[in-house]
Amino acid sequence: MSNAIIYISPNEPPEPWRKALIPCLPEVDFERDFHVWPDDMDGLDDPQSVDIAIVWRPDQGALKHFVNLKAVINLGAGVDAILADKTYPRGVPLVRMVDPALTRHMSEFVVHRVLHFHRKFHTYEQMQRDRDWEELPQDDTLEKRVGIMGLGNLGRDAARHLAPFGFRLAGWSRTEKNIDGIDSFHGQDGLAAFLGRTDILVCLLPLTAQTEGIINRRTLAQLPKGAYIINAGRGPQINEPDLLVAIDGGHLAGAALDVFCDEPLPGDSPMWDHPKILVTPHVASLSSAKSAARDIAENIRRIRRGETPENVVDSGAGY
Repeated sequence: MSNAIIYISPNEPPEPWRKALIPCLPEVDFERDFHVWPDDMDGLDDPQSVDIAIVWRPDQGALKHFVNLKAVINLGAGVDAILADKTYPRGVPLVRMVDPALTRHMSEFVVHRVLHFHRKFHTYEQMQRDRDWEELPQDDTLEKRVGIMGLGNLGRDAARHLAPFGFRLAGWSRTEKNIDGIDSFHGQDGLAAFLGRTDILVCLLPLTAQTEGIINRRTLAQLPKGAYIINAGRGPQINEPDLLVAIDGGHLAGAALDVFCDEPLPGDSPMWDHPKILVTPHVASLSSAKSAARDIAENIRRIRRGETPENVVDSGAGY
């Protein structure tokens, strides 16, 4: 009996991943041993032959049908949707994606949004609509304080790309980190001090029980008046009503949000038309099949050799 791969994603089409994996896994017969849930399950003679699941936001309960799984490979950095599935097979390693293209995309998004607020382009865009020709005072980059919540692969790379501009960089993480060029804060004891020195807050945290709702009325009040927020982590990390109150009340100058508590963002959400909020549809960092296929293939080989794959999720920590 050959080993089979199952692909499970309600919204991410399988063909780009199939095409990218074929040259990276020449030992796999993709005609026979690559199957898509639930479309071609009729072609899978024995679900017990499936040892690898490649997934992105799989339907709750889908994985329980494959009792001989050796690993689940996630096509993204965020694994909160999978960890929320109470039917997830116990003892099966969950592998998160660490893709160079995904990391680059996130850093591009963060740099763009930080510069957008720092250079007041959001204000100039409104001035253009109002036909208002005026030069605004510009803050010195060397004095602008950027704080990054989350110092994993994405946070560290974003900081590395921001550093050449001269921003005063700081980071906050659950546990202590020591990174050159970044003033590091950690734990609940370090959160208030981190927020108090941050003019532009970038959230790149994973979603866990500890980070859900971490940006709320209390923590927003700890930011300096006139601060900005950029969230490309997960929507539930921000209490959205509290954010709106902080912006409308004048404590915050604005926000750039790529993720939301409800996605797609409901059409009646006040954030769509808010003059101080920039909305994008969860596109800050998109996985690239071509870029990620080689690492996925190597992890499949490790798993089938009985070795531990790279980037295994700590289910207790949530990332």
